[in-house]
Amino acid sequence: MAAGRLPASVTLLLLLLAATAVAPLASAVRPVSDAHRSAAAELFAASPDGSFGDVERIYEAVRTFQILGVEKDKSLTGEACKVAAEKLASSSSTAKDLFHAVRISGVLGCGVDSGVYDDVATKLKAVIKDTNSLLELYYSLGGLLSIKEKGHNVVLPDADSTFHAIKALSQSDGRWRYDTNSAESSTFAAAVVKNDIVKLFDTIKSYDDGTFYFDEKHVDATEYKGPITTSASVVRGVTSFAAVASGKLNIPGEKILGLAKAFVPLILSLPSKVFSLTSKDQLKVEVTTVFGSAAPPLRVNLVQVLGSDSKVITTEAKELQFDLDSNVHYLDIAPLKIDVGKYSLVFEISLQEPEHETIYAIGGRNTETIFVTGLIKVDKAEIGISDNDAGSVESVQKIDPQKDASVSLSANHLQKLRLSFQLSTPLGKTFKPHQVFLKLKHESKVEHLFVVPGSARQFKIDFLGLVEKFYYLSGRYDLELAVGDAAMENSFLRALGHLELDLPEAPEKAPKPPAQAVDPFSKFGPKKEISHIFRAPEKRPPKELSFAFTGLTLLPFVGFLIGLMRLGVNLKNFPPLSAPAVFASLFHEGIGAVLLLYVLFWVKLDLFTTLKYLSFLGVFLVFVGHRALSYLSSMSAKQKTA
Repeated sequence: MAAGRLPASVTLLLLLLAATAVAPLASAVRPVSDAHRSAAAELFAASPDGSFGDVERIYEAVRTFQILGVEKDKSLTGEACKVAAEKLASSSSTAKDLFHAVRISGVLGCGVDSGVYDDVATKLKAVIKDTNSLLELYYSLGGLLSIKEKGHNVVLPDADSTFHAIKALSQSDGRWRYDTNSAESSTFAAAVVKNDIVKLFDTIKSYDDGTFYFDEKHVDATEYKGPITTSASVVRGVTSFAAVASGKLNIPGEKILGLAKAFVPLILSLPSKVFSLTSKDQLKVEVTTVFGSAAPPLRVNLVQVLGSDSKVITTEAKELQFDLDSNVHYLDIAPLKIDVGKYSLVFEISLQEPEHETIYAIGGRNTETIFVTGLIKVDKAEIGISDNDAGSVESVQKIDPQKDASVSLSANHLQKLRLSFQLSTPLGKTFKPHQVFLKLKHESKVEHLFVVPGSARQFKIDFLGLVEKFYYLSGRYDLELAVGDAAMENSFLRALGHLELDLPEAPEKAPKPPAQAVDPFSKFGPKKEISHIFRAPEKRPPKELSFAFTGLTLLPFVGFLIGLMRLGVNLKNFPPLSAPAVFASLFHEGIGAVLLLYVLFWVKLDLFTTLKYLSFLGVFLVFVGHRALSYLSSMSAKQKTA
């Protein structure tokens, strides 16, 4: 095919664009969601020195966000526009920096003055006139094109010279080169590259549906990129070479078409991977494009079910029903005859319309891991005491671990505690839980926890070998049984009853029980009730004596009133003028307030409060009393002179 003229090259260019958008998502299990977009936005973060890298990196980031539909963050957009504006305004910016800065401004819509773009266009035209590098020509012309796309008038003053410069730098007498300083022929090198490209396509891999892809050798897990990224790298290199090389690339058309299908894959995913046999959950499957949009009409078949040990459970293919409203395929899991546990489900997708086979890639078989839960049945649960030597049972009691029990047992250090029960799955198979614990808690709060093997149907505690572990503590022990598993919907922690244990006396050097942890919140709990008896009240005097002393306290006031009457108190000297009359009235009211304050002190106020109020009243009385007495003094002086 002739590079740059046949549809295959156009297809490769489209593949390059698709690869740029899809490559980072190849390892995603689910289609691109808001969570993925949020994670992508977090990648555009400042380095420790506060910078955001070069303008090329920033442009790749904002362009990727635009393709993914990431909502613009004001802070990130502001930082990117700030960097772009600085590069556009700087006189030292290279053609490459200007090229990427203009593209950043175009993607984000940064507010840049038209005069800045005119200056940038002038700089790029100067580079085109003086450069002898194809890369600088590429950046300069690309920058001018971006400025023109923003609505600015950009005209090359000498377009013919520019075209001749590109031709001179790219080929001469059938030879092509990168710059004027390297005039050696590259025809042989171009032929070698063409041959290597053809050989590279001979190693291409394919899925069952005819989708082709490239994959790298899986040497280092940290460097492994996956088939999508590898295929995108190959496409980028081939298109770059085809754009500058003459002649044909003999690549079969079906391989190009199959490679194109790899960049529009359909993704099969499960909204939920945990299913309950009790609730009779349905198996639901979603099929979407890599960006989460709806898939074309298709069929989803469950072709195989594998157990956790890769054992085949069923190979009978079952087609899933499609719910148009929820856009999911569903299947009842009851007919699959699967039990609780972990399973691998193998699906196959088939498109209903033949024309869609050239547009969408369905890949090979899709394997999804699910987890099934259910109610576990507990049978034959017994607890008892047996002798240590012959194992003869002394007492056995049946229990129901699903309910709290009140078993009462007694044993000595020469006997054993026996516990047995059997667990079965909904399909009647023996169930081995992940965790089974038996706890013995002494009345002194000392606890002993025993791990019961999940595969054991009978568990024994030999007290003879555990006397020291029990710290020789005889007395009552509460019994609790805990059984739990991720697949067990009815995991339980139940009280079984109590055990009266008789252990020998502790020797002198026997270990002491550990100190029990003190609850840090216990100090906030209720305190003990304080019992207190108040002393008997002192004997009071008779009422008559109290009334007599009250009368004596009133005698001075009575004497005061009598004195006023004998002195002939009157209001003849009360000031007739309004201003002096106001001060005189306030003075008498202040004296009344002082008397009222004395009464309040007697019945209600304390000494300090009374003194505080009295200090304010005293200042008030001094002021108004001085004004009233000054007026009386002046009137008396006038009368004497008259």
